[in-house]
Amino acid sequence: MTGLWPGRLRTRQIPSRATMQLPTAMTPATTPNKSLVIPAYNEENRITPFFDAIAGFDGELIVVCDGTDRTADIVERVAAQRPELTIRCLRFDHRLGKGGGVIAGLREARAPLVGYVDADGSTSIGEMDRLFSALPGADGAIGSRWVPGTTLTVKQGFLRQVESRGFNLLIRVLFGLTYSDTQCGAKVFTREAVEAVLPSMISGGFEFDVELLWRMKRAGFRIAEIPIEWQNKEDSRVQKRDMIRMLAGLVRVRLGKGPA
Repeated sequence: MTGLWPGRLRTRQIPSRATMQLPTAMTPATTPNKSLVIPAYNEENRITPFFDAIAGFDGELIVVCDGTDRTADIVERVAAQRPELTIRCLRFDHRLGKGGGVIAGLREARAPLVGYVDADGSTSIGEMDRLFSALPGADGAIGSRWVPGTTLTVKQGFLRQVESRGFNLLIRVLFGLTYSDTQCGAKVFTREAVEAVLPSMISGGFEFDVELLWRMKRAGFRIAEIPIEWQNKEDSRVQKRDMIRMLAGLVRVRLGKGPA
């Protein structure tokens, strides 16, 4: 098996491969065109609809299961039932965090184009394909819910929108990022761009997206912000305590400190 980043990562939430179980039967023999990581912490109620909505995908789908429910078992069953899809299931025996799960998946990705998407189905595979199609003209493409051309089939509640806009303003002040939406769970990049910044990453939580974009900007990579079709899912994994952890994590990143 060839991972994307063989070197050591400086976040304590990223596990060694000794703690991961990868079904070898799901590992394809040929190199895919693109790899899409799906972090799936306790997603047994949503992972089947996620795959049901996929008619086809010309790449590999890497599902990172680090919870305590039956998500991994369901993914493996779907993989056996859907041979037209290349599905790889990564099992972990402890919580990785949002960023930790994404990194674990990216480390196992084998394609020249890589990305990640939320398991809740808020962004369709068709929209992810559209983001991938933007990469010949950029080093990365991120879905945005706040730029002209966006279609929100199910909108967030008013309070969540206020929180999102306030968080975005804080990111602009702390990191100088001009993106309208850093937290949309739909992002794709070239392998070169990700390889250049992953060894420096220290975030393992929901603040991972911000640090990733910030480090790519500092490295000189061009990231396009693309309007996306998106629908809000009520069962949000981001709670008030997670927002506090995100803010604390971002302050540590900006001050150049390691994980707490």
